[in-house]
Amino acid sequence: MPDKNYQPTIAGLRAFVAVAEKRHFSSAAPALGVSQSTLSQALAALENGLGTQLIERSTRRVFLTPEGAQLLPHAQSVVHAMDAFTAAAAGTADPLQASLRLGLIPTVAPYVLPTVLAGVAEQLPDLTLRVIEDQTERLLAALREGALDAALIALPADAAGITAIPIYDEDFVLALPPGHPLSGRRRVPTTALAQLPLLLLDEGHCLRDQALDVCRMAGVRPELANTRAASLSTAVQCATGGLGVTLIPRTAVPVEAARSRLGLAEFAMPRPGRRIGLVFRASSRRHESYRRLAGIIGGLIGAEHRVRLVKGEPTG
Repeated sequence: MPDKNYQPTIAGLRAFVAVAEKRHFSSAAPALGVSQSTLSQALAALENGLGTQLIERSTRRVFLTPEGAQLLPHAQSVVHAMDAFTAAAAGTADPLQASLRLGLIPTVAPYVLPTVLAGVAEQLPDLTLRVIEDQTERLLAALREGALDAALIALPADAAGITAIPIYDEDFVLALPPGHPLSGRRRVPTTALAQLPLLLLDEGHCLRDQALDVCRMAGVRPELANTRAASLSTAVQCATGGLGVTLIPRTAVPVEAARSRLGLAEFAMPRPGRRIGLVFRASSRRHESYRRLAGIIGGLIGAEHRVRLVKGEPTG
């Protein structure tokens, strides 16, 4: 009489499916990587627990009983589901073989995404990227809450529990109205910002704070323009229209200069700039995977833009 509390083991179900499909114990055992005696014991335990004979054994052949034929599709479904579960678990162990939610700040995303997406698709074909563009503080909050897996932001990231991998350094370039006297110059002192109406991005953009830091380090109080922009593209268009000047990262130059009559100038050495890196939760225990991803992103951006790749250990 069957035990109503009996729960079949996956080993027993695998044994049943293998014997039923191979129709021979000597073929089924190697397929499972076990001995014939182990296979027979697992199948016998399953039949005893169910109180039902599943397989008829003879000296030469194996037959399914009517009960076995009825239960075989269910056993196959369980085995297939277990295999799928195991495969999915193996994939989640490496975030580069699954779906990854990647955040980017607005002054990075439009300028590097085409390069990054194409290159990552080629080098990491098993990775599915979901891109979220937002300001730094909101990206860090999403990371802490588990709504993001990693983010590409300007460093340093002063947030508890967040690890940062530096990727590249890039210079700031001075964006000017067309025909401006400084346009085309390669050694503009940062002190020149004291005499120029400076266009800033809205509060919350790290580039706004970085521009003000450049002025502070140069020891000047900038003349702030009356116009304030919600995006770098808008700030550039305002500069093109003569409303002021603004700082743009080197990676933004090809895109912004191609769609406007923008004047450009480079600062004197040491040129001001910023560091971009990949950040993620320290508790994720995926340091090696994210280090690899950061290396791939850096290689792709470095091949397309005038940036300086950083070789450094994760911080935070």
